[in-house]
Amino acid sequence: MKQFPKDFLMGASTAAHQVEGNNIHSDYWTMELMKSTSFVEPSADAVDHYNRYEEDIRLLADTGLNCYRFSIEWARIEPVEGQFDEAEVEHYRKMIRFCKDNGVTPIVTLHHFTSPKWLISKGGWEAESTVEDFKRYCAYIAEKLGDELTYIVTINEANMGLQLAAIAKRYMKELLFKKKKQSDGNDGKAQVGINLKQMIANQKIAAAENAEVFGTEKLNAFVSQRTPEGDLLIMRAHTAARDAMKAICPHLKIGLSLSLHDMQPLKGGTKHAAREWYAEFGHYLPYIKDDDFIGVQNYTRSRFGFFGQIDPPKDAELTQMSYEFYPEALSNVIRAVHKEFKGDIIVTENGIATTDDTRRVEFIRRALEGVRGCIDDGIPVKGYCHWSLLDNFEWQKGFSMTFGLIAVDRKSQIRFPKESLAFLGSCFKNQ
Repeated sequence: MKQFPKDFLMGASTAAHQVEGNNIHSDYWTMELMKSTSFVEPSADAVDHYNRYEEDIRLLADTGLNCYRFSIEWARIEPVEGQFDEAEVEHYRKMIRFCKDNGVTPIVTLHHFTSPKWLISKGGWEAESTVEDFKRYCAYIAEKLGDELTYIVTINEANMGLQLAAIAKRYMKELLFKKKKQSDGNDGKAQVGINLKQMIANQKIAAAENAEVFGTEKLNAFVSQRTPEGDLLIMRAHTAARDAMKAICPHLKIGLSLSLHDMQPLKGGTKHAAREWYAEFGHYLPYIKDDDFIGVQNYTRSRFGFFGQIDPPKDAELTQMSYEFYPEALSNVIRAVHKEFKGDIIVTENGIATTDDTRRVEFIRRALEGVRGCIDDGIPVKGYCHWSLLDNFEWQKGFSMTFGLIAVDRKSQIRFPKESLAFLGSCFKNQ
């Protein structure tokens, strides 16, 4: 493989709730333990990254990787509205400094799906007050940790709620027309671990418990079906937070990340593909045009025919998440983004859930060849973060989805680096 630029950021990603464990003040922790839960199991101590981050970062650094994207957990920083926990700030300061001491550039995400429980009780990500609440939290982080950082992702996959709303709409249409495959494959159309059929079935029985636990029948968590108004509210929260942090620390490079598919039209599918791309990416451009970079998160492609989105080819290799194995999607998405967004691009997530690590190695090899080709063509791709550093808690799917470059025995919490970790490191180290 052709060499990457010397200042290229090559590493891996995690999210706090998925790896840290015992995130007791978050909405997800509460939802996992409810009687009407759609989660197959609770996160519990996850893979104990909160206490073992030094070991994990050292494993990453020892392979030659120079970048680690992780999230700061809002529910730890502000467990009660308006009350900040200085000890938790210090914990993340130690993480950031440990990265830098080991030659690893930290890319910090300030919201990766989970929110403080109190935020959801106020109306969550459909409530106007969330814009100011998120801005206040982000400004606090900039004041406390901004001098330690260069790259900040405000919100992970800001478009996820709108994607879920569209997928649920398609699912309900399938039920209406009584298609044989009424639920199969729908989960794989979202780049997140969901149990869509269970979520739909639980809606009525969950309302009473939601009211008891959260004080509201409908939970507007971040990964909930988003209204168009809520979708734009998230953009306003991003821009408000970005501007507040820039006022405190002008040196910061700030952006958000989006979940993006490689939209491929077949015969008769051009209009459908264009409409989906606008919904997934294009309509956000006015809100991100002043960002320093965009975080691209891609796992597969979507194909379209005369009547809209169609299933993967019958002979396609599928991952554990029911995505089609298609690493070439990443470079196609980078090129599509660059046509409309002229700032820097960082691949903040790209990966595969599989028990066969040889397929992960092949996925990485082909994905990075595509990234290298984009750079050769003058596209300002500044980094690549593989998802994920560790096998972790894949949301409603639990611990069964193995995305990691490092396996974890959850009984002992012993780490077992996979060949894919060494391979990713070699793609950058041996230059």
